[in-house]
Amino acid sequence: MPQKILVVDDERNMVQVLRRYLDGHAFATIASDNASDALMLAREGHPDLILSDADMPGLDGPAFCRAVKGDAALCGIPFLIMSGQRVKESDILSGYEGGADDYLLKPFSLPVMLAKIRTALRNSGPGRSAARCLPALGLELDREGRTARAGGKLLKLTRKEFDLLDLLINKAGRVLSTAFLLENVWGYDTADYNDPHTVEVHISQLRRKLGPAAASRLVTVTGYGYKLEIQEKR
Repeated sequence: MPQKILVVDDERNMVQVLRRYLDGHAFATIASDNASDALMLAREGHPDLILSDADMPGLDGPAFCRAVKGDAALCGIPFLIMSGQRVKESDILSGYEGGADDYLLKPFSLPVMLAKIRTALRNSGPGRSAARCLPALGLELDREGRTARAGGKLLKLTRKEFDLLDLLINKAGRVLSTAFLLENVWGYDTADYNDPHTVEVHISQLRRKLGPAAASRLVTVTGYGYKLEIQEKR
C-alpha cells in the first residue's frame, strides 16, 4: 500500500504540481487549500506525512504544525513546512521549535523535496523507536532523537531529566517509588544510596520545564513516590 501524504497549500497550481510529482513517485496524496480543513483530514485519514505551506490565511503553517504536534493521535506524523516568504533564520528556527521535521524554501527542487520526504518517513518508520504521546498534555517524546516537546515546544532537558520523563511516560498512571526511580534512572543500588532529594530536585525541574498543563499531572504521592496522571481528575 502506498504511503499517504497530505499536501496543504492555498496556491492551487502548487498543489497540482506537488500531487502530480508525488503520485508519480508511488505516493498517495490528499490535499487541502487551508489548514483548518487539513487538520480534519489528518484526523480522519491519518497520513504518513504532512507537507504544508507556511503562508496561508487563517491558520498558517507553523500554527497548523503546532496543532498536529499537540494532538495525541497525530503528533508522531512527520511534518514538513514550505515557505516562499518566511525565509529568515528566525522563521525557520521557529518552525523547527514548533515541531517541524524539516523546512523547504520556495522555489525548491522537487527531487530535493522528495529526498527530504523519504528521509522524514524513514526516520519515523518502524526501525526507529516510535514517538510517545500523551492525551490532554500535548506531550511528545522521541527516544531515539532524545527530544521532548510539550504543546509543540521543544523542551531543554538534561540527560537525567529526559530519562526520568521517559520512565514516567512509559509507566504513566502507575505510582513509582523513589527507590524504583533511583535504581532505574540513576542506576543506584538503594541499599547504598537512597536519598529522595535527588529525585525531588529533578521532579521540580521537570514540572517547571513542562509547563502548567503537564506539570499538574506530575503528582507527588506522599511517603511513596510519583506518578504521571493520564486521566484528568474530576
